[in-house]
Amino acid sequence: MSNNFIPLAARMRPIILDDFVGQHHLLDPGKPLRLAIETSILHSMVFWGPPGTGKTTLAQLLAKATHAHFETISAVLAGVKDIREIIERAKLRREIQKQATILFVDEVHRFNKAQQDAFLPYVEDGTITFIGATTENPSFELNNALLSRLRVYVLKSLEPADLKNLLNKVLDNKENGYGNLAITFDESLKQMLIVAADGDARSLLNLLERTIDFTENNAGHLIVNQDIIKEVIGLGARRFDKQGEAFYDLISALHKSVRGSDPNAALYWFARMIDGGCDPLYIARRVVRMASEDIGNADPRALTLALNAWDVQERLGSPEGELAIAQAIVFMACAAKSNAVYLAYKKALSDAKEQGSLEVPIYLRNAPTKLMKDLGYSKGYRYAHDEPEAYAAGESYFPEKLGKRAYYEPVPRGLEIQIAEKLKHFKELDKQALAKDKKEA
Repeated sequence: MSNNFIPLAARMRPIILDDFVGQHHLLDPGKPLRLAIETSILHSMVFWGPPGTGKTTLAQLLAKATHAHFETISAVLAGVKDIREIIERAKLRREIQKQATILFVDEVHRFNKAQQDAFLPYVEDGTITFIGATTENPSFELNNALLSRLRVYVLKSLEPADLKNLLNKVLDNKENGYGNLAITFDESLKQMLIVAADGDARSLLNLLERTIDFTENNAGHLIVNQDIIKEVIGLGARRFDKQGEAFYDLISALHKSVRGSDPNAALYWFARMIDGGCDPLYIARRVVRMASEDIGNADPRALTLALNAWDVQERLGSPEGELAIAQAIVFMACAAKSNAVYLAYKKALSDAKEQGSLEVPIYLRNAPTKLMKDLGYSKGYRYAHDEPEAYAAGESYFPEKLGKRAYYEPVPRGLEIQIAEKLKHFKELDKQALAKDKKEA
């Protein structure tokens, strides 16, 4: 079959380690995975990384280096029956041909617990060397029994320099690339493809292949222009999985940038999520959480602004709503910070869960009926507005068995400075009332 019918990404898949591009932290001389490949040492593992970083290729290179038989299945399509058939073939291969079997499981995170457990005895007894590939965090997606038997290798998005190296290799390669063509390809246009690939080697090769296909061929001479590149790239799409690790990494980075008072970084991560296709209303909801968790009473305006931004997004949609969310994000990044309410709520919730259903003091109970009044409900309650400074000094509003608790500790920032001063004053009034009660007793 002519190479013209084979996708460029398949034609250019490395067959020796030196042709592999990227993952220097694993494959440079002396690095762990390179040593495993060069010394033909087989062990079960999982490759965790974004799409187009070389997970499948590395598994194939390992099989070639160790002269192992390479079996591959997709967790999307395969079931327990397929696994059993592969295991039976691996047993026969080991017994008769004395050959090891590498089982490569693509998108291993899509296997359920029962399917993952099916591998365990055969990983244990060496029937197969298990290599899984996943874009998701293995600690969340793989069960502990399987994960404990695997070594995790983290693959990273390819750097622009690596992608440029790959692109030039393809243009120079006469056997599987475009080295037989005379191509005029400006460096700035190459850079556009590299940026659009977003660290994904397979994406870069697909973009390059479409570029060459769409460029007019005049007797073996092609001149790539900007219009073709723009058409090939189209709207593009950044790496962004609404259910995956990247999604939660981005929202975490946004939240931490707001908490860290860096409006510029917060705007960047917000823009990354919008560019990746995230629902702005989801971000708006998270921004409301940030306002309460990290700013709180240090600047209560943050919560109002966050709610207003959410409202604008619902009323006007994009892009007007996104600008309102950006405004709220910048305000909160610059605002005084306090997690005092957040911590106080957690303490109170802990007491509520651990102390059981403690009774409401009888003087705090409402008494809408005569019977309830006769039983003493509300008797002895001190109406704060009738007290000096509208504060019933010495009064306790906790269950008697619990006693007074101090959950809320205002921070010395923003409005909470004044709140702390007021609470300190009330505390002094309580001491005075207690001293007076003791004296009268």
